[in-house]
Formats: sequence, C-alpha cells, structure tokens
Amino acid sequence: MAEPLTPEQQLERMRRDWDERARANARYFVNTAREDWTDEEFFASGERTVDTYIRNDMINICQGRDPRRMKVLEIGCGAGRVTRALARLFGEVYAVDISAEMVRLARQACADLGNVHIEQNNGRDLACLGPIQVDFAFSTIVFQHIPNKEIIESYIREVHRLLRPRGLFKFQVQGAELVEEGGYDTWLGVPISEEEAIEMALRNGFEPRYRHGAGTQDFWLWYFKRSRARQLTIYYARRSRRKLAARWRGLRARFASGRETASAAPGDSRTG
Repeated sequence: MAEPLTPEQQLERMRRDWDERARANARYFVNTAREDWTDEEFFASGERTVDTYIRNDMINICQGRDPRRMKVLEIGCGAGRVTRALARLFGEVYAVDISAEMVRLARQACADLGNVHIEQNNGRDLACLGPIQVDFAFSTIVFQHIPNKEIIESYIREVHRLLRPRGLFKFQVQGAELVEEGGYDTWLGVPISEEEAIEMALRNGFEPRYRHGAGTQDFWLWYFKRSRARQLTIYYARRSRRKLAARWRGLRARFASGRETASAAPGDSRTG
C-alpha cells in the first residue's frame, strides 16, 4: 500500500494536475456541464452562479454596504468564469488560483476590466495578495477538489486574516463520502461533515451561522467573522465552561473516592 502524501506533496500534485487540466480543456474542467463552451455561454454560466449564490443573498453579503464600494475575494478563480461576473457587481475583485495556466487564462478573460486583480497562490494561503482587507470572500466548486482537510482549514485561517470584522466567507465544500479514506485525489476531494464544519469555524474565529446541503457534494457554509468583542465573549464563555467541567469532574472523582473509602472501612463491632 502506498504511503500517504504529505500536504506539501498534495499541493504539488494539485498544482500539476490543474495545470494539465487547464492545458487540456480549462473550461470543461471548470464547469463540466459541457466540453465545447463558447465565450458567451461560458461567462453567462458565471453570471448564473453569481445570480444564484450572491445576488439572492445580498443582505448577508453586503450588510448595508454599497456593493460597488466593496472589495471581494474569490478563491479558485479558474479561467475567470465567475471572476468576470463578480467584477460587474462589486467595486474590486481579488482572485487567486493554484494553477499558473488557469491564472493566465483568467487574466486574459478579465483583461478589459480595471477592477480585477488575479494572482497565483501556493494553494494554501493568501500571502500573494499582500496586506489587503476584503469585505466578502467567496469560493465555489473549489474546495470539493482539495484532498486534505489541513489545506482547507489553512484557507479558512487566511480568509479570517483578510476579512473585515463581521464580514462573510461563503463557500462550498465536499460533503459526500464518495471515496474511501485515503483515496482522495485532486478531483474527488476530502469530505467535510456538518460537525467538522462547525468546529473549523469556531477554531478559526468564525460564527457558522448557516449551512445547507450537509452530506452532499454541494455543502454550502456561511462563516461570519466574529468581531473582537464577540471573540472575547466566546473565549471567556468557553473558558468558564471548561473550568466548570473540570470542577465537576473533580467533585465526581472526590465523591467516588469517598464512597470507595466508606465501603472499605471496617464495620461497627460494638455489641449492645
């Protein structure tokens, strides 16, 4: 049986595989609905994605802000299918992809748009974007391909670093158990359970407010970045719960020890 790949080896495989897919038929591997996309049809499908997952959710996304004044982040931009649609709606778009070939195609697709910034990242962080702050982060049909939970959680930490307080990170992950443990590749990624999704949010400073599609390939998550005050409130509440739990365990142990001592003590030998 082959040794499992390290996260670094998986990242290298992701980069290599997506470069190969981009060279073979980038648009098909971005959206497998068809193999022979025309420009018009391909970018129209990106508009439909934005209509479905963003325009229908503007209250959560904008929170009263003018979208034309918002900076947004797209993780896994591929050939720019959704990137163009985001740029038509928001003020500035920052997009990343692990594949140099996909980045090249996305830059070509968005060359006429002055509000789009596309960079190749290393597949696990957003250092390539520099010290920016974004108002909203989005990712679709990307994390479902990632074969390692550690890599996914690294992205979540990075989004938390760049997202403004109370901002939303809306993204889709693989929720279905499609392959055996250890068999995940760069197409059928590692599944995330509902419980794991909640724990990842809490570990990384997010409120997991909404979830949809648990157990399916289209498992959508709404992570809201907690404000500093909210983070401190939750931190102290969880610390208090841990202290109470530890105290309760101690009391139970003392009670159990007392019962054992009492049962082991010699009986009363006095006679009336």
